Amino acid sequence: MSLCFQPAKSKDGFQAKEVKPVSSQASPSEAASSQPQQATHTSSHPRHKRVQDHEKERRELFSKPPAQTAEKRGEGGEVEPPPDTSSDPPESCSDSRGCQSGRERGGLSAEQPFIKLSQEEYGEHHSSIMHCRVDCSGRRVASLDVDGVIKVWSFNPIMQTKATIMSKSPLLSLEWATKPDRLLLLGSGVGTVRLYDTDAKKNLYEMNIDETHPRILSLACSPSGSSFICSAAALSEDSAPRLPVSGQLLLWDTKTVKQQLQFSLEPDPVAVNCTAFNHNGNLLVTGAADGVIRLFDMQRYESAMSWKAHDGEVYSVEFSYDENTVFSIGEDGKFIQWNIHRCGVKQSEQALAQDATGPFILSGYSGYKQVQVPRGRLFAFDSEGQHILTCSGSGGLIYRLSDGEPALESVLSLGGHKAPVVTVDWCSAVDCGTCLTASMDGKIKLSTLLAQKS
Repeated sequence: MSLCFQPAKSKDGFQAKEVKPVSSQASPSEAASSQPQQATHTSSHPRHKRVQDHEKERRELFSKPPAQTAEKRGEGGEVEPPPDTSSDPPESCSDSRGCQSGRERGGLSAEQPFIKLSQEEYGEHHSSIMHCRVDCSGRRVASLDVDGVIKVWSFNPIMQTKATIMSKSPLLSLEWATKPDRLLLLGSGVGTVRLYDTDAKKNLYEMNIDETHPRILSLACSPSGSSFICSAAALSEDSAPRLPVSGQLLLWDTKTVKQQLQFSLEPDPVAVNCTAFNHNGNLLVTGAADGVIRLFDMQRYESAMSWKAHDGEVYSVEFSYDENTVFSIGEDGKFIQWNIHRCGVKQSEQALAQDATGPFILSGYSGYKQVQVPRGRLFAFDSEGQHILTCSGSGGLIYRLSDGEPALESVLSLGGHKAPVVTVDWCSAVDCGTCLTASMDGKIKLSTLLAQKS
């Protein structure tokens, strides 16, 4: 039975925090590219041409007999054979028609909801990706790897690197500001958050958060753009690695660059791994290392409810499309939907494979093994909240959300990766939906989807 904790009021945190305005000139440790760089893999045709040609492609796809494999349009407009899908799960397929959901309705299989028009690769990173996020306008992507290298790049009409940021201090978190959307929030492992202007290619401010909690695990900017949430955690103790470490949840003003308050985390001040606002910023949901989901009222700045959600840590949490529920993925490998009007009540639950939840493992020659704990977003919704994109060992997997059992129906495997996918994002701001899947070998796949109208 889920245990709900009593709401606790927030603690005012009006201590003076040191904020350093950054010189307009980039320091030697922050190298920003002054000229746009062409990505290693670019599309020779504008993206909108694929959108214009989708009706022709659709006719080609569905005019062929079922036994014949559909052909996929290549990046350069050439027709190429479909990729090898032997590593994909048996219930999914990775051709452009997708796979049938397996659920029969009236003797006919449900129509595939998406067609994969193309898949391009961004290959400018040389180590495992931690975060990969599209901005609010859908025009730019910011990606961060484990070496602390950030790439800001566009993909419409062509894939092009706009800026490169290199940091001496380790970076742990990344978030786009909402207004203006050219600004990036960068959280470090040494207790600082930087505000970076991607157009001017320079740091605007560096905020010192807390020396006792130097790891900035999560950042979330409010929809209004006036403030942002910062989750800071203490260093983990090697003697007790399984005990949740101490943490703070802070609210900062974006314009004054000052801390507004510190939230109370009950029953114990614990490290918060993930944070997300609802559409208007009135609610904030968090997932923590103690397995507890906490829902905060951002008008009163206090906890509205909290409940034990997972055995182990909560890795990723998001509001549903109608915002009556929240979804979470935890260390226990479960994907759970929670009713926020009834504290701790599950609406659905489904176990996921380890390659969807982490820890992620990349094996190599001579016993080499690289292990990465989840840092970025583990799932993302389409524009209507009816489908979700998750990680897998060979690419992104798209599921249809269902009210019955099972809670998830597999509909399409995007494929394309040779290493485990560790974070995903789904951009619906452009004409065609765009799925981003980033993996441990530093490759980011950009899959353009056409939604089938029912």
